[in-house]
Amino acid sequence: MAFQECEKIWMNGKLVDWKDAKVHVLCHAMHYGSSVFEGQRCYKTKSGPVCFRLQEHTDRLFNSAKIYRMDIPFTKDEINQAILNLIAYNKLESCYIRPLVYRGYKQLGVDPTGCPIDVAIAVWYWGAYLGPEALESGVDICVSSWNRPAPNTFPAMAKSGANYANSQLIRLEARANGYTEGIALDTFGHVSEGSGENVFIVRNGVLVTPPLGSSVLFGITRHSVMTLARELGIEVIEDVIPREQLYIADEVFFTGSAAEVTPIRSIDKISIGSGKRGPITKKLQEHFFKYLAGEIKDTYGWLTPVPQEAIVSR
Repeated sequence: MAFQECEKIWMNGKLVDWKDAKVHVLCHAMHYGSSVFEGQRCYKTKSGPVCFRLQEHTDRLFNSAKIYRMDIPFTKDEINQAILNLIAYNKLESCYIRPLVYRGYKQLGVDPTGCPIDVAIAVWYWGAYLGPEALESGVDICVSSWNRPAPNTFPAMAKSGANYANSQLIRLEARANGYTEGIALDTFGHVSEGSGENVFIVRNGVLVTPPLGSSVLFGITRHSVMTLARELGIEVIEDVIPREQLYIADEVFFTGSAAEVTPIRSIDKISIGSGKRGPITKKLQEHFFKYLAGEIKDTYGWLTPVPQEAIVSR
């Protein structure tokens, strides 16, 4: 992913030039992965840019920090306002949003006590995460040889930098073997998730996704798709999914803030369904993107308008 650099990044309450947004090489997070973060999107609509489920993402950021005993030195409202103002300042009509909470520079050692809790927010334009053709044509993936962490090892419900070392191994292995992405199993051999996406399968018209107990992140796009599917009259269940059920599913797709709703056309070189985007995936995609574009009434209060002008100190 190549950055399309913006003018400013928000760091600890101040706007900093993109090129000057730096941390010390002995920052605790650099050595021990002691960070939590969010990934979310702002979408272009006819009435202006909107953030998708801003509050829910900030809530999850604070929950991740709580699990890792990190006291964020800003309120949720301050973080939300900083995100909105940063988008407005950088004059973006649509973008990806990355809030980051990390243990900064003070001392090294596994015990992070005494290290400051720093906060940064960056925004930039980011197109289709798995490639420009992926949303329509689908992607070819594999089942990874790397499992998701076992229960009571890494907290899967926390979106922490440390957890994504596992994600990197999944993605690198997939790429080395010629696939776009990989799906990891949990320690019991059940389907867990992709390196940075939740997984859904469709079987006989029913939408199935792994439960949180299968070492998955509580995905906000996952929850959104489940909500919209039920709105469309599609049955949705959370249930453990054996690996082999992936191969005989009628449809399989990823969800995530970056991946949005991306169909999977093959797994381990086995075609899924017709080998292209299925009808239920297509229906959910269309409904999802119409909602994000403001073409459907925002009945759930998921869209937060970005102000026309930034009100933070420049």
